[in-house]
Amino acid sequence: MEAPPALRRRPGRPPKRIDDRLDTREALVRCGTEVLTEKGFAATGIDEVLRRVGVPKGSFYHYFDNKEAFGRAVIDQYAAYFARKLNRCFFDASRPPLARVQAFVDDACGGMARYEFRRGCLIGNLGQEMAVLPEAYRARLEEVFEDWQARLAACLHEARKAGEIAPHADCEALAAFFWIGWEGAVLRAKLARSEAPLRQFAAGFLAGLPR
Repeated sequence: MEAPPALRRRPGRPPKRIDDRLDTREALVRCGTEVLTEKGFAATGIDEVLRRVGVPKGSFYHYFDNKEAFGRAVIDQYAAYFARKLNRCFFDASRPPLARVQAFVDDACGGMARYEFRRGCLIGNLGQEMAVLPEAYRARLEEVFEDWQARLAACLHEARKAGEIAPHADCEALAAFFWIGWEGAVLRAKLARSEAPLRQFAAGFLAGLPR
């Protein structure tokens, strides 16, 4: 999945570079991803993002009409980033298909531990906040989950072809089941500040695959 094109720039404060790698819009979206992943949409104010990035409010409104538009950009950026991560894991031809699933789990455990289990899944976090989010987010969040399911289903189809799972296995249904359970495991890992829920769910999923 390709990252979405940048929003058209509007009149306002001109762009500047925050460092040698990021311009202002990129820095705002990246910071928004970090903050929303930790705190959620409702608890995150634009002023907090601006303070972290170190830019004035005029720079924000140069790129985004409002917080809702900013949130959409953050969702799109996160979806593109996570799709690349899934591709690296699920389509790694150097590993057997089910080992790729385990590699994803290992990578996720390491990522959550790196941030001391303060951060979870942005898409899952926003889904839990849907009652207070713009209604337009609902379809986009579901679209992202469906994309992740399709990528895992493709990996499971390879596992079926390789004889790792039974010929009658419903790869699409199994992929949907995985993500439903995985999001719950991520939430529990944040609560417990431990990778154990992730490991437990993944082990149960892999053990329960039809052989």
